[in-house]
Amino acid sequence: MPTTPLRKDAARNWERIVAVARDLVDQGTTLQLNDVARRAGVGVATVYRHFATPEALLEAVAAPCMETLVAHGEQAMADSDPWRALRKFLSRVVEAQLTDAALPPVAAAPVDALPRTTDLKQTLAAVGATLLDRARDAGAVRADLAAADLVPLMCGIAHAVNVHGGSTADRIVTAHRYLATLLDGLRLAPSG
Repeated sequence: MPTTPLRKDAARNWERIVAVARDLVDQGTTLQLNDVARRAGVGVATVYRHFATPEALLEAVAAPCMETLVAHGEQAMADSDPWRALRKFLSRVVEAQLTDAALPPVAAAPVDALPRTTDLKQTLAAVGATLLDRARDAGAVRADLAAADLVPLMCGIAHAVNVHGGSTADRIVTAHRYLATLLDGLRLAPSG
């Protein structure tokens, strides 16, 4: 939802527009605001009043997933085992990339349409960096792995899994296998 409270009718329209957009994104259909308006049963001006561009609407569709990832990251930071915390968080990230079609294009976009998206991306990056720093400080992760490497690595796994194909359940199993292989390569063997 927008940060500014809306009138009840405007809030219903906003929710209807986002729900229609969610369905279209899940079907793999490119968002076109005129089409969304028609399917939502609202005027085109109503859609444009809420979302100036298709990118802004796509970001609104992706926001709940990003908020959930932030919450998972914050929960992971409470874990006393830095390696397990990082592994759990990255597992959630790669699953989200496979199960929410709105997330990959929003995460990959170099420019955000909505300030909320920028805030969520920055928070996710900070959480990932903190979890990586904790794991590195604990001697669990290679020293040459940078926080900036995490997003491309997770995107690479998601892309490889999508190329592999299969049902959502099969793709998630494959993603976990690929992630485990990647993490095995990043983990430092315990000394001694």
